[in-house]
Amino acid sequence: MPNRMLAGKVALVTGAGRGLGRAFAEHLASLGCSVGIHGMRENGPAEYGEGTTLTDTASQIASQYDVKTCRVLGDLTLAEDVNRVVDTVCHQLGPLDFLVHNAGGDIAAAGGKPNPNDAVHIKLEDIRAVLDRNLLSTILTCQAASKVMMPRKTGRILTISSISAFKGIANSCIYATAKAAVVEYTRCLAEQLRSSNINVNSLAPGDTRTGRFLGTRHVEETRLVTEGTLDRIGTVDEVTRVVEFFVGPLGQFVTGQVLRVDGGSQIWPA
Repeated sequence: MPNRMLAGKVALVTGAGRGLGRAFAEHLASLGCSVGIHGMRENGPAEYGEGTTLTDTASQIASQYDVKTCRVLGDLTLAEDVNRVVDTVCHQLGPLDFLVHNAGGDIAAAGGKPNPNDAVHIKLEDIRAVLDRNLLSTILTCQAASKVMMPRKTGRILTISSISAFKGIANSCIYATAKAAVVEYTRCLAEQLRSSNINVNSLAPGDTRTGRFLGTRHVEETRLVTEGTLDRIGTVDEVTRVVEFFVGPLGQFVTGQVLRVDGGSQIWPA
């Protein structure tokens, strides 16, 4: 029998059209959760060959896992869009139990992947784009979700940060800075929401073999193995399964934490 331990729950997954975001949405759906499928662009899933449209993605997840989904577009750097996204999910699926805020990345910068934001030469518009897509969107989306969860005194918020937050990287300076700020905001929010019984944590993936990752850089074949060594590129499933810990029963008394899922590429205190 399938494990439907999240039946009756409602989640919003941002940036859910492709890559890790879609995998997070699918895993929650496989556990019986109704899922709001957010994306910034209707055709976003097609950009790296991971689907066609956001509407089709939401429909496929609903059909495959026999759950309710709703597709919602919005620019999460705009407060009015964030509020509309959260309101739409609540109206169509019910009050939020979980937020997985996955939207972000440094793809917003004009330089493109993989190194659009070196510490010296990055342009002002790219600084703003990367900070807004990662930090500002996190703050606005978590604020909106918190306001739904606080009156009910229940909820789980999971931000998706990055191992870049913990190590200086010259050619990902602004991205790393933004993700470090996301980690600190997550801790602050966790402290504020403790009395409201809302858990707030962050998942920090390392290199993961999403369509975008593989489509924007050269990866040595030796790092694409799936077993026998931890010195490799992680699979989407290996990251996705960790979400279940944070939103499920095992995460009930865990808050304010950051978990690096990177096969041990960083082994020092966070």
